[in-house]
Amino acid sequence: MTRLVQIQNGSTRRVALVAEPHLRLMGGATTVYALAQESIESGFSITSLIHERLVGGVLDYSLIYEGKSPWRLLTPIDHPEEPARCLVSGTGLTHLGSANNRQSMHIGSDDQLTDSMKMFRWGVDGGKPAPGEIGIPPEWFYKGNGTILRAHSEPLDVPPFAEDGGEEAEIAGVYVVDGDGQPHRIGMAIANEFSDHKFEKKNYLNLAGSKIRTCSLGPELIIDPKFDSVPGKVRLVRGGRELWSKEIVTGEDQMCHSLRNIEQHHFKFETHRRPGDIHVHYYGACALSFGDGIELADDDMMEIVFTGFGRALRNPLHVTREEAPLFNIQSL
Repeated sequence: MTRLVQIQNGSTRRVALVAEPHLRLMGGATTVYALAQESIESGFSITSLIHERLVGGVLDYSLIYEGKSPWRLLTPIDHPEEPARCLVSGTGLTHLGSANNRQSMHIGSDDQLTDSMKMFRWGVDGGKPAPGEIGIPPEWFYKGNGTILRAHSEPLDVPPFAEDGGEEAEIAGVYVVDGDGQPHRIGMAIANEFSDHKFEKKNYLNLAGSKIRTCSLGPELIIDPKFDSVPGKVRLVRGGRELWSKEIVTGEDQMCHSLRNIEQHHFKFETHRRPGDIHVHYYGACALSFGDGIELADDDMMEIVFTGFGRALRNPLHVTREEAPLFNIQSL
């Protein structure tokens, strides 16, 4: 399985192939975005371009991963010139665990179905259409643009206006749109679709606002991974001790929507097919610590790993201490 990282040392950027325990440097394209554009224009696969461009330089992956090198890990995809041309979004209610968590947030009686659970059941009935058919749309939400993406080891922020911040352990798809408006999936990566669950719990209509938060991706981009049934584990560490952990499973076999159906309903919108844009789309979580009554605190470490998706993604939580600012908007 081809695993890529983006790294930076001062003003120097490189793309590297993971060859444990090393990183093998690539020549030519210095960003995954440029590599993807070259693949589209040349007709050669990204994997073939990578192996043509390996220049022999080798770095110690562990030193970089642990933050002990002048090289640092970046998110495995970004738009190097215009971060706002990366749309970050997600699909919810794709896993039974997600639907159960949402159901318990918004109603006290299991015999009454929330709108969220109804939507999940619609997905069970129509989220995996036959080839050539279009299934029922999944729940879709907006996260922000590329400026909200955080790399491995970078903190995820609880802003002063937020009520909390909680992990959502997922896998995200990474896409680029070619010059003709055709989307291409570059690969997938481990992702933490960090959200404000306390705010959402007050009313499910708060879902949209609860999602506009920093979120993380990486450390590796996996080219053409298997996405049928992907086991993983999510851990929370506080003060060096494990606070909570859970074995989790994602992938199409565990979801009520097929990947093809998720992609169909994301890219059916013309505005999502703008040439040159990048898309990072979170596919949904199957378990939340919030659902087990866990409330994260400043400096807690969130760790997510999925089999076949490279090294674990770790991000500390950072609670902003300042009061929420009051914005006075001026007329022109």
